[in-house]
Amino acid sequence: MSGSLLCLAFSACYTGMLALCLGMERHWKQLAAGAPATWRRLCRPLGLLLLVVALLLSAQIWPSSMALVGWLGMLSLGGLTLLLLLPYAPRLALWLPLLGVLLAPALLPA
Repeated sequence: MSGSLLCLAFSACYTGMLALCLGMERHWKQLAAGAPATWRRLCRPLGLLLLVVALLLSAQIWPSSMALVGWLGMLSLGGLTLLLLLPYAPRLALWLPLLGVLLAPALLPA
C-alpha cells in the first residue's frame, strides 16, 4: 500500500467534505466570510468531484473488493475530522487539505 496515495485519498475525502460543507450558507459565513458568495455555488459540485477522485484513488490503493470499504472508512474519518475542527479551529479546517497534499510526497517509498 502506497502511503502517498493513501494521504492523497484521505486529503481528497476531507477536502470533498469541506467543499460540501462550504456549499451550505451557514458554514460559508463561518469559514469564508471575505470570499465572494458566488463561489459558494461551485463548492457542491467540486465536493462531489473530489469524493469521486478519492474513490478512484482508493481503487488504486486496494483491490476492487476492498476499495469501497476503504473509501467509506476514509470518508468517515475525514468527516469526523472536519466535525471536530469546525467549532474549535475553523481556520485550521481550511488549511488542513494543503497540509495533506504537501505531506504526500514525503511518504513516497525510498
